Amino acid sequence: MSVYLDYNATAPIDERVLDFMIDVYKNDIGNADSRTHNFGEKARNVVETARKQVASLLQVNSDEVFFTSGATESNNIAIQGLREYAEKNNKKHIITTSIEHKAVLETVKHLEKEGFEVDIVSPDISGRISAEEILTKVKDNTLLVSVMHVNNETGIIQPVEEIGEKLQERNVLFHVDATQSCGKLVEEVRKIKYNMLSFSAHKLMGPQGIGVLILRKKAYKLPPVKNILYGGQQEHGIRPGTIPVALVAGCGKACEIAQNEYKRNYEHTQAIKIEILKLLKDSDLQYHFNGDQEFCVPSTLNLCIEGVSSEALMISTKQFCSVSNGSACTSKSYAPSYVLMAMGIAEEEIESSIRISWGPDTDKEETLCSFKELLCIAKQMK
Repeated sequence: MSVYLDYNATAPIDERVLDFMIDVYKNDIGNADSRTHNFGEKARNVVETARKQVASLLQVNSDEVFFTSGATESNNIAIQGLREYAEKNNKKHIITTSIEHKAVLETVKHLEKEGFEVDIVSPDISGRISAEEILTKVKDNTLLVSVMHVNNETGIIQPVEEIGEKLQERNVLFHVDATQSCGKLVEEVRKIKYNMLSFSAHKLMGPQGIGVLILRKKAYKLPPVKNILYGGQQEHGIRPGTIPVALVAGCGKACEIAQNEYKRNYEHTQAIKIEILKLLKDSDLQYHFNGDQEFCVPSTLNLCIEGVSSEALMISTKQFCSVSNGSACTSKSYAPSYVLMAMGIAEEEIESSIRISWGPDTDKEETLCSFKELLCIAKQMK
């Protein structure tokens, strides 16, 4: 049986979350926006409980939590939803990075075609963006800065706390894609000063198809984000459409579990990484890491095994473990990773790089056993 080691693409759903969702599917059949009967009220209570669970994890107010279909939609609303405000106030300059998820990069590139000015900052070989470089690009007409917290391909933590602190003084909106950090770097996320934050439930062992956009109030007002879809007043008009009650409930439950268990989860994932690094050190392989491990989360490793094709290695080892060589959103494209290219890594090294990611339910011994098999096969391919 292959060991699943691609948690950054999607994590398996926690059985406690699944059981809770099944109960909601069976017993809470109403539409949360139906106000004329008890079924609607019961469903609405489920949704509002979940909203409070998300708010508790992030330490925000529950009326700052908006449910979406996932981080991709949340990112689109956060960025495209500012268009009207930007045009009215002549603030059409956006700053982001070259290692963002495509949900951010493609959205800002679309706005660039519509007349917005976009600055895209690249990291150095460490995989880290320079906070100073971001801040030096801020101008009088800067509308938005959008920087992810943790990169999905390298696991490298970006200096969003420093950026957010400085932007508070400059009347510039700050959006953070926290898809890879929400529920994992809990205390760190809580410290960030942001206006908007996105995440998907399935990255913290919740269900696929549900996500969150946090809109933080300032002087009792939400950021000037407008809906980009039409059809109803659900989620206060920010995201119209029937609320998927069971998915929302699953998202809330996953957040509750993460809040209760994140310290144990961190220690568990870190223990696995320590052992993986020992196996690498004891191997005869030539290898290096993509990204500075001093700033890397404990559940991710982007590894270049020199002289070994990552495509061939993944195919040859899939009976032992499931790893990847980049974002799942671009996996159908065999072009080199745009994230690693932005870091200045040579194409031949990118073609020898794999991403390994694991989670709180990953079995340590099974993982180490499968990783040993991967290393043995890599040696044979030299």
